Amino acid sequence: MSADYTRRLADLRRSDADEFGGKSANLGELLAAGIPVPSGFAVGARAFRTFVEETGLEGMIAAAMSHVSAGDVDANSAASKAIGEAMRFAPLPDAVRAELHRRHDELAHATNEEAPPVAVRSSALGEDSQEASHAGQQESFLWVRGIEQIYDAVRDCWVSLYTPHAISYRAALGVAEAEPAMGVTVQQMVDAEVSGVMFTCNPVSGDRSMVALNASWGLGIAVVGGETTPDDYLVSKVTGEVVRQTVSAKEIEYVPDATGRGTVRVEVPAERRDEPCLGEVQLAALLEIARRVERHFGSHQDIEWAIARGRTLPDALLVLQSRPVTALPDPAPRLSASAMSLVMGTFGASPRTPKQP
Repeated sequence: MSADYTRRLADLRRSDADEFGGKSANLGELLAAGIPVPSGFAVGARAFRTFVEETGLEGMIAAAMSHVSAGDVDANSAASKAIGEAMRFAPLPDAVRAELHRRHDELAHATNEEAPPVAVRSSALGEDSQEASHAGQQESFLWVRGIEQIYDAVRDCWVSLYTPHAISYRAALGVAEAEPAMGVTVQQMVDAEVSGVMFTCNPVSGDRSMVALNASWGLGIAVVGGETTPDDYLVSKVTGEVVRQTVSAKEIEYVPDATGRGTVRVEVPAERRDEPCLGEVQLAALLEIARRVERHFGSHQDIEWAIARGRTLPDALLVLQSRPVTALPDPAPRLSASAMSLVMGTFGASPRTPKQP
């Protein structure tokens, strides 16, 4: 059955988070609420478990993990390297490959492209939940094209369960030897003219009446990687008034590679560097989306979004993921503070360019 290993994002709900991860489940919720989300499918944790079992990696992983501890950097790095190399050389089970191939063909048919570009994102179990504090530890891969690259990207998402950072985190929680599992989100790629993150509250001051936004040119990799400082906005959720706007010099951006696979870092033309990424119309559209997402989930959310190049609003605005704000301070009059540090914490894993064939 197709539901054994994969499911369309549109068919997922919050109750599916235990199998498909919070990221994929939340995207299903957004689609059910009529929020614009790129189409795609989710790979369940059962696919990962089947991969580990059929390749005989269970014993090897257990042996490597038996030596790790929260403070032992060398042991954690050695375990990560050994597990990563073994997983990357292990073949995907035939049934999992067949499911990925079928879902890729469905997406190709829907988009009228032989190899539609997709983002392949880790959707760890427990991540993007109300209680989660470990989002951003696993990998994402952007502008992946073709089924062979999807196979590799899904496997590499699984490998990222065993980065030194992820191993140390689980060791600090006292669950280093527990068997982690992961879902994966495969989502149609957006050629973003502008992208960013918004919180349906002020995460720095705790003011629930504000929406805090960051925005930069191109794909969000430059902001996540700390290579550019985004524009910063604070908008009243009630009146729509722009309470604060800080425009930064945005000297670089990431765009699709001309080959159609992966991304490239380019310089922003001088005339655009000091221009604000968002105007009144875009901010109003983002504010409306923020209200709708918050209303649907019934809690404050941080939302990754993109405005597609060459399209007009409202169709150009798409939500890429949403997760609850898990910690919010008591309201305090500190409107001058920036939410940038929280953006970095929320989406801390740098999206990677997929391997070239």
